[in-house]
Amino acid sequence: NWSIDFSNCNASIMNPEKSIPVTYKVLSLLSVIRGYNILVLVAAQYLAAIFIFSPKKSLRIVLLDFHFFLIVLASACVVAAGYIINNFYDAKLDQINRPIKTNLDAFVRQETKLKIYFLLNFLGFAFGWIISWRAALFFGIYIFSIWFYSHKLKRSPFIGLFSVTVLTILPFFVVFVYYRNFSKVIFVHATFLFLVLLLRGLMKDLQNIKGAIANDYNTFPVRYGERNTRKLGIWIIITTIFPVTILFNYNGIGYMKYYFYFSLMLLVLIAFFLWKANLRKHYVTLHNVLKIMILLGLLSLLFIDPSIVLERVIDRLN
Repeated sequence: NWSIDFSNCNASIMNPEKSIPVTYKVLSLLSVIRGYNILVLVAAQYLAAIFIFSPKKSLRIVLLDFHFFLIVLASACVVAAGYIINNFYDAKLDQINRPIKTNLDAFVRQETKLKIYFLLNFLGFAFGWIISWRAALFFGIYIFSIWFYSHKLKRSPFIGLFSVTVLTILPFFVVFVYYRNFSKVIFVHATFLFLVLLLRGLMKDLQNIKGAIANDYNTFPVRYGERNTRKLGIWIIITTIFPVTILFNYNGIGYMKYYFYFSLMLLVLIAFFLWKANLRKHYVTLHNVLKIMILLGLLSLLFIDPSIVLERVIDRLN
C-alpha cells in the first residue's frame, strides 16, 4: 500500500492537473523540517532550563517566562529553517542515501520550501528582536551560520564535522547565556554532549559515504577512509570518558548518575562494534543507538531533582 501511495503521488507530481493530497504535503513538510527533532529540541531546552541552568527557580517561573518562551520559539523556527536549506542543498545526496525520504520530501515543491525557509528565519529573528537586539543578533548570526554550513562548510572533512556539532549545541548556549549560570558542571555537561554529538556526526558521515563520493562531498570518511574514521570515533569515545568520570563525582546530578553509568558501558560497546563495523547498516545502527542515548540523556534530566516535578504534581492536586 505504501508503494502504491508513493506511485500515485509521484504521478501527481508529474501531472500538475492531479493534486497531491494535503496529508502527504503535511507529512512531507514535517519530514523536511524534522518535526520530531524540533519537538525534542523544545523539550530539551525547557528541561535544561529547569534542571541545569536555573535549578533554584520554581517550575512555574520557568514555564511562565515569556522571554524564555520566545527564545525556544525562535530556536525552533531557525532550526526548522536550517533543515529546509540543508534539504535543498543535499537533494542529490539524499536520493542515494535516503531514497524513500527523498520521495516523501518531494511532495512539497522546492519553491514552497524556500518560501517557508525565509518565513521561519524571519519569525526567528523577529522573536529574538522582541527579547533584545542582542538576541536578534545571535539568531541572525545563527541563521547565516546554518546557511554557510549547508552551502560550503559541510564539504570539508574537519570543519564540516566540527561546525555541525557546534550548530547543534548552540540552542542550549543561548539558554545558558539567558540564565547566566556559569557553573563548572555545566561546562562538563556541555563537553559530554559535544563529544557524543561529534561521534554521532561521524557515524552519519560513515553511513552516507556513498552519496558523498557521488556528489564530491569531501567528508572525513571520503578524505581519510573508513578505517581512520573508525579510529577517530574510538578516540572520541575514549575522550568522552573524562567528562563522564568528573560527573560521577558531582553530587548535584542526583539520580542522573545512573544514566552516566549506563552511557559509559554503552560507549564501550559502541567502540567495540565500531572497530568491527564494515557495512552501511552497521553505521546506521550505531548512529541510531547514539540518537537513543541522547534522547535518554534528555529524559534523565528529570532525575537530577525529582522533587521539582513532584512539587508541581502536588500543586496541581491542591
